[in-house]
Amino acid sequence: MKEWDVVVIGGGPAGLNAALVLGRSLRQTMIIDAGTPRNNVTQSSHGFLTRDGINPRDFREIAVNQLKTYHTITKQKDVVIDVSKQNGSFKIKTQTGAVFLSKKVIVATGQIEEIPEIKGLREVFGTSVFVCPYCDGWERKGEQLAVFGSGENILHFAALISNWSKDLVVFTNGRPMNIKDKEELNYHHIKVVEGPILECKSKNGKLQSVQVQQQPELFYCTGGFIMGTGKKESFPLPENLGVAKNEHGEYETDGHGETSVAGLYVIGDAKHSFTGLVCAAGEGYEAGVKINQALVDEEWAQGGSI
Repeated sequence: MKEWDVVVIGGGPAGLNAALVLGRSLRQTMIIDAGTPRNNVTQSSHGFLTRDGINPRDFREIAVNQLKTYHTITKQKDVVIDVSKQNGSFKIKTQTGAVFLSKKVIVATGQIEEIPEIKGLREVFGTSVFVCPYCDGWERKGEQLAVFGSGENILHFAALISNWSKDLVVFTNGRPMNIKDKEELNYHHIKVVEGPILECKSKNGKLQSVQVQQQPELFYCTGGFIMGTGKKESFPLPENLGVAKNEHGEYETDGHGETSVAGLYVIGDAKHSFTGLVCAAGEGYEAGVKINQALVDEEWAQGGSI
């Protein structure tokens, strides 16, 4: 069975950029991608110089087409179901029954967004309600915005959103807010609505209003932001690999993405839960350079020394 230099699990900006660096370093690189990106509902991505406003689907198409230049890179649509260590190499199994051996593995599978179960919210997510104000705040500047969230971080999140608009309503969806935080928000002229949300009303993907239980009035909003959408890993690493996690539940890695398991790297949203397009691509570049250098060192050592 052929042994690849590197298998990259995931075809987002982190994985694709790592593959680009590795392919250009003459490394036999296999990308295994399920084709279900986290930002599939997003209409445009921002904050990436020369690519500001690009549709994520267009970004992926350009990236994949550029990788076709390199005969060292192969891309396959499939779902990885297991990764294990075997005689110093990694054994990767997929949903279709394929098996790959590789010297190194990069996990760049990202996260799956779990939207709060609020009637009508899914219909506006990615079109007028978002997660990241750095990605989408400019387009919502000065609008009447809904801020969905609760808990200890909602005050800081609402304060952040107020950078783009002062016309905010915070909806906690039935969860009480502590008095101090509510007073702080009210002092800054931000209304807090704690009742359960009945429905987000919209037209053609554009939020129009929010209806709350036992509230006779509709709260008119033209957009909004969600704090802390639930997230789960697209590909949970097998526990038998023994990858350590930190106190935030994120995989521990060195500065280049390598985990406590030698040769296994985790980068992008798979590591941080959210990195954004440009940071994810940057992590892919760093991991690609680190892996190629590791392979160079190993091959050099195998040749012996004087």
